Amino acid sequence: MISLGAPWALLLLPLPLLVLWLVPPHRERVPALRFPFFRHIVDAAGSEPGPGAVVLSRTGLQMAAAVAIWLLVLLALARPERVGEPVEITRAARDVVLAIDISGSMDARDFAAPDGTRKQRLEGVREVVRSFVEGREGDRMALIVFGTRAYVQAPLTEDLGTILDLLDRTEVGMAGPHTALGDAIGLAIRTFEASDIEQRLLILLSDGTDTASRMSPVNAAEIARGEDVAIFTVGVGDPEASGEDRVDLATLRDVAARTGGAFFFADDEAGLREVYARIDALAPREVETLSYRPRQSLAWIPLALAALIGTGATGFLALQDQRRTVA
Repeated sequence: MISLGAPWALLLLPLPLLVLWLVPPHRERVPALRFPFFRHIVDAAGSEPGPGAVVLSRTGLQMAAAVAIWLLVLLALARPERVGEPVEITRAARDVVLAIDISGSMDARDFAAPDGTRKQRLEGVREVVRSFVEGREGDRMALIVFGTRAYVQAPLTEDLGTILDLLDRTEVGMAGPHTALGDAIGLAIRTFEASDIEQRLLILLSDGTDTASRMSPVNAAEIARGEDVAIFTVGVGDPEASGEDRVDLATLRDVAARTGGAFFFADDEAGLREVYARIDALAPREVETLSYRPRQSLAWIPLALAALIGTGATGFLALQDQRRTVA
């Protein structure tokens, strides 16, 4: 389908007629001879003197070329374009940040696999998170790891393969031995600042007690609530342990409640898979569909035709003048 991007340009169609009507014609001076008693000599010779300036007349070819060029230039100004079939683009209507605890306690080999064997906590978490990420194709996700400090491993991106690759390369203790739960929430809030999507979800997994944050998890949760960030907290590990090895379920539950999220606890791989399945059910993937029609400009066609007509008419008139001069 062909359409005009600026059809209002066609209102300029009568502009040459207005110029012809309102602007006086251009007069060009011609060679002349003046001498004393000019009027008496002209009367004696019976001649009629001509004007010292004349309005040049136009040939039919010049008029036709001028009209055609004006119409073509006007058509180019109206921006003709070919409109293609509608194209729909589906994109996520919510951004998700994964914050994974990699403090020293995640090295404990007490995470029960479905076959009954015991594996490292981080290893079990990685396998479950991998399946969760793979099931959110089309969403934008970010990855934060935290220990003594919190770090952005991957900013918000639709390249989920990169998220998984970076998660596989993450090792226990890379961010320090302690747990900075509040700093991880604060860093997630800063990560969301690059997002123009209103719905924001933070999934926070930890197996310890906050001991290294510059901001308490509760205060960070209050800020997250003000930024419309919903936090789903997941506790893994042993709530009966002592020191930093004890998972602080009360704080994780409070953080989730303050932001309108939910709290979960899992002490084995099967339970963690169920947790992520419940998170997926509570916060299903939301998308928005954008539709547009591709447009290809065709303004170059009338401009090229106008140039060809102008060049051809000028060349033809110049050739005619040359022939008259020779004759």
